[in-house]
Amino acid sequence: MEVSRLIPAPADTIFAILTDPKGHVDIDASGMLLDAEGERVEQTGDRFLVHMDREALGDRPLGKYDVEVVITKLTPDEEIAWTVEGRLRPQVRHIYGYRLEPTEEGTLVTSYYDWSEIDEEWKQRLVFPVVPESALKSTLGILERTVRRRAAAAKA
Repeated sequence: MEVSRLIPAPADTIFAILTDPKGHVDIDASGMLLDAEGERVEQTGDRFLVHMDREALGDRPLGKYDVEVVITKLTPDEEIAWTVEGRLRPQVRHIYGYRLEPTEEGTLVTSYYDWSEIDEEWKQRLVFPVVPESALKSTLGILERTVRRRAAAAKA
């Protein structure tokens, strides 16, 4: 699944939010991300902790739990992707990511969610996509708002 939005800002400004663990929480439209801990990610293999609450989706009574975000792809100002590792075994192996393409008007940001490589056990137990397309679209709107607010704060 992919959704795109033109954000009137340079790619490096947007990428700074996407590589900040707390930036993920700031822009999340699913309501599942409560907080994050860790340093800004800089390369494939970097990790950070996210405190989650699945109750926001209302689909599974998992309550509050923690997962590790594991960066699977990172090309500065162009693309970032990650999978989520938690206490469940085998790991689900779904991938989330963003691709950034500079344009004359700003940056075309594409959010994607790929569950094509999930473990067979999870294909039978879970319904995909877990996060609906509407949440990906909403997250891009929140990303644009976050970029605008941070730019305004930097000018002040």
